[in-house]
Amino acid sequence: MARQQPPPWVHAALLLCLLSLSGAIEIPMDLSQPPTITKQSVKDHIVDPRDNILIECEAKGNPAPSFHWTRNSRFFNIAKDPRVSMRRRSGTLVIDFRSGGRPEEYEGEYQCFARNKFGTALSNRIRLQVSKSPLWPKENLDPVVVQEGAPLTLQCNPPPGLPSPVIFWMSSSMEPITQDKRVSQGHNGDLYFSNVMLQDMQTDYSCNARFHFTHTIQQKNAFTLKVLTNNPYNDSSLRNHPDMYSARGVAERTPSFMYPQGTASSQMVLRGMDLLLECIASGVPTPDIAWYKKGGDLPSDKAKFENFNKALRITNVSEEDSGEYFCLASNKMGSIRHTISVRVKAAPYWLDEPKNLILAPGEDGRLVCRANGNPKPTVQWMVNGEPLQSAPPNPNREVAGDTIIFRDTQISSRAVYQCNTSNEHGYLLANAFVSVLDVPPRMLSPRNQLIRVILYNRTRLDCPFFGSPIPTLRWFKNGQGSNLDGGNYHVYENGSLEIKMIRKEDQGIYTCVATNILGKAENQVRLEVKDPTRIYRMPEDQVVKRGTTVQLECRVKHDPSLKLTVSWLKDDEPLYIGNRMKKEDDSLTIFGVAERDQGSYTCIASTELDQDLAKAHLTVLGRPDRPRDLELTDLAERSVRLTWIPGDDNNSPITDYVVQFEEDQFQPGVWHDHSKFPGSVNSAVLQLSPYVNYQFRVIAINEVGSSHPSLPSERYRTSGAPPESNPTDVKGEGTRKNNMEITWTPMNATSAFGPNLRYIVKWRRRETRETWNNVTVWGSRHVVGQTPVYVPYEIRVQAENDFGKGPEPETVIGYSGEDYPRAAPTDVKIRVLNSTAISLQWNRVYPDTVQGQLREYRAYFWRESSLLKNLWVSQKRQQASFPGDRLRGVVSRLFPYSNYKLEMVVVNGRGDGPRSETKEFTTPEGVPSAPRRFRVRQPNLETINLEWDHPEHPNGILIGYTLKYVAFNGTKLGKQIVENFSPNQTKFTMQRADPVSRYRFTLSARTQVGSGEAVTEESPAPPNEATPTAAYTNNQADIATQGWFIGLMCAIALLVLILLIVCFIKRSRGGKYPVREKKDVPLGPEDPKEEDGSFDYSDEDNKPLQGSQTSLDGTIKQQESDDSLVDYGEGGEGQFNEDGSFIGQYTVKKDKEETEGNESSEATSPVNAIYSLA
Repeated sequence: MARQQPPPWVHAALLLCLLSLSGAIEIPMDLSQPPTITKQSVKDHIVDPRDNILIECEAKGNPAPSFHWTRNSRFFNIAKDPRVSMRRRSGTLVIDFRSGGRPEEYEGEYQCFARNKFGTALSNRIRLQVSKSPLWPKENLDPVVVQEGAPLTLQCNPPPGLPSPVIFWMSSSMEPITQDKRVSQGHNGDLYFSNVMLQDMQTDYSCNARFHFTHTIQQKNAFTLKVLTNNPYNDSSLRNHPDMYSARGVAERTPSFMYPQGTASSQMVLRGMDLLLECIASGVPTPDIAWYKKGGDLPSDKAKFENFNKALRITNVSEEDSGEYFCLASNKMGSIRHTISVRVKAAPYWLDEPKNLILAPGEDGRLVCRANGNPKPTVQWMVNGEPLQSAPPNPNREVAGDTIIFRDTQISSRAVYQCNTSNEHGYLLANAFVSVLDVPPRMLSPRNQLIRVILYNRTRLDCPFFGSPIPTLRWFKNGQGSNLDGGNYHVYENGSLEIKMIRKEDQGIYTCVATNILGKAENQVRLEVKDPTRIYRMPEDQVVKRGTTVQLECRVKHDPSLKLTVSWLKDDEPLYIGNRMKKEDDSLTIFGVAERDQGSYTCIASTELDQDLAKAHLTVLGRPDRPRDLELTDLAERSVRLTWIPGDDNNSPITDYVVQFEEDQFQPGVWHDHSKFPGSVNSAVLQLSPYVNYQFRVIAINEVGSSHPSLPSERYRTSGAPPESNPTDVKGEGTRKNNMEITWTPMNATSAFGPNLRYIVKWRRRETRETWNNVTVWGSRHVVGQTPVYVPYEIRVQAENDFGKGPEPETVIGYSGEDYPRAAPTDVKIRVLNSTAISLQWNRVYPDTVQGQLREYRAYFWRESSLLKNLWVSQKRQQASFPGDRLRGVVSRLFPYSNYKLEMVVVNGRGDGPRSETKEFTTPEGVPSAPRRFRVRQPNLETINLEWDHPEHPNGILIGYTLKYVAFNGTKLGKQIVENFSPNQTKFTMQRADPVSRYRFTLSARTQVGSGEAVTEESPAPPNEATPTAAYTNNQADIATQGWFIGLMCAIALLVLILLIVCFIKRSRGGKYPVREKKDVPLGPEDPKEEDGSFDYSDEDNKPLQGSQTSLDGTIKQQESDDSLVDYGEGGEGQFNEDGSFIGQYTVKKDKEETEGNESSEATSPVNAIYSLA
């Protein structure tokens, strides 16, 4: 996070502004004045030969000046050349070549003259040159033969161009030549090799020249190198070897200079230009270059090193930069130095440039022309373009070297004077006119301007004026009589008032008054002071992961009377706000940050008067780029060195590299992890397996994630060998009672070690010491047949390939197939623990009767009947498993008050054994479940009606119901009242004590064991709090008396009558009404857990028949949509058992009348009949 400083151009603009304040006063254009040159071409004017030539010359004056030109100091007659024209109201020359002509014919020195009746002004002497880009001479270059380690210079010698071309070296295939401190291009364009290495032969070298004006590149014929060497093997791994040269057999040498030659040289540079010193040295190893200045230090603010320290550049040279510089070239064999004597000369530069002189008649004045240079420049004065010596004499004028003095000037003294100062390195030409006027003061700016400024800033109030004699200017504030000058105020020659630091009290009306002997003029400026714009919460530097959301804050305080604009820059360019960005008044949010979002973000808060900047840097952590340029070296029989170049880590350091391999024999195209290395290495030795055709790739990992895999390396095949290991996970298991299947995990490509991998499988019965049976297998399994039941075997599996056998394998014990157990558990004893659980105990079976591995003892049980009369129950078998060789267990989640039967079996891997003797037991009575469908209705404000249905699971004989209720009003509670009802009562009407209170009712059923689960409801809210539901309940009677409701009910009754008639007709014609027969009742799905031997404590009896709803006590509620006999009143006691047989027991049937609004269905309910019988 940083508050951005104003850019340098702001300070430069302020400096220029202050300088302009002290400049000469301009004459208004409506007054007579001599000419002034306002625009002209540069002194050395180089033009493109393909374009028309334009030589600029613009001037102002009153009357408007006329123009003429000289070429090579002779009058240039424009009218005689049809290609040359002059722009209207301008002196600019246009030379047109559209109709032909050679631009070179117009080269020369041009000068423009602007003249009116008060004088003549001159432009600089403009040297016109046409750009040239000559072709490279064709030449045949022989191969350059050089000994490895020797220095070499490839000369460019580009054709002379105007301006000089830019030189660069490339191969003939346009690939740039890589440069470093060993190979580099000199300032003269030549390519220097401090020492030649064998790899330099891998390309050719072509010098290229790019010409500026024509935008063309010319290529010289390429050089080819032939390097003589003592070691022709080009091992790329030696390029970064710490002792590369001795490894290559190259003799080491002390440094010597290739450029400049010798031990000393000299160089001249002009003041204000750049000084470039260059030293290029040869040697083995490549020398390092260092720079020094004799008798002092290098100017740190202007000096910089280029071209791998081989060049020293000093910008904007001044006289103090002259002296002796030396470069030191050194390597481990020694060092040498070269001294360069630098002389600084100077073309003329201004010390005091002459300025226009405005005088009143009879006034005195002077023109001063002072310049410096090396050598000292000479000064020549001219008037109206003619030497002063040849001008008519003027008694009021006196020349004193670089100064002209005017005394008692008159109107006739008006003229334009030129000062030309020159030496051998250049010249300066300045125009300055003398104007004699008699003008009273006048104001040149609009009246009563409003100036708004920012608090504490420096500002100026302009009051441009003119008069001759030059008026005296004074400033006043708010009509006060004291002149403003000094302290916080400063008045410039042109009338501007500078306030060095604005304060609140500086606000007001400022008056400027200009006075001379001819009169006075005044103007007013109103100054308003505004608060500065400041970013008080700046964006902060952030480091975020790719894909996250980041917010950059920028909260601003500003003057409320100014309009604020907040904008953002990214990397100093305007930020495009796309779909992933959201710009608000005080922040910038970036969603799903990507790598391209990384950079510096600048918040600019600006008004029409000022702005404030704050910058923050956003760093995006991304997955690393893929490694590249994989290379295999140090090739050995069982190892290889893999080297790679790391990719960009994308701001998150690389922590690991994963090397993967692929082989093309067993699993072609499948990559496997080989090894992992720290992120600090880029080369590793990999251990390899025999007989594998390897190919490698590398993946880089950082905290953000993994890179894409690198491109694969070249392949490398290792030689074969016998296996060094055997297959793993060897097993012997029977799939039938008379076999044994031997399986193992096959070996992969890196453990095969050779072609035709196969397995020698051996087996024999354990403890019989019989001979080994063996077979050779190419797959991963072998089945042994005709085995006894569940007999242990010794098993061995050995790997073998064409190179030999693997080591002796380990012996593994396996077993042949199992058969069903022959015996059942005996002496099974049952003890009832509670109404839902029993404990079991039995005697274990003999091991030889198991005929396999004992998995578990399993109990099969089923609910035979309920102790409640006429209550149908499901007799579906359930099971409980007791893993291992156990003698006891617990069966839970039984139904209370029921008769059960139970059998036990032994289970091995093949399945169940014979069943034990069937045991019977009865569960005791339990507590009932909650009453069903507890309803609270309030037909009026005096009574509350309660209704409920019997519990779904009585779990015994109901002996009654308990109702508890309490009145409440807000947080106040009344006294609880308890009511007990008989088991047959399912209604209760309560008289309200008051019409305001509400009631909370809690209802539970009871058996002999105790009260069961309770259900709670509350009475409806009073009328002023009634919900829409309550309002609907209270208004039901009103709806029933409405005419539209009666009509709707009649229409429904008519449709039902028509439907019954249609059904009767269909039945009388032999059609069958779709009443489901008992054999069509779909049976519930068999319990899959019966087969897999697991025990589920869920209630298996509660699995419903298709189309029914099941209660927790095993009764079945028939769906209203079933067309059963019960629904049609034909055998209401009928129901289907789980095996499809018809049994005559009562079933709990859903009360259809209740859903139709009939509230008196208890008398006909089969459940009520059951409870009444109980």
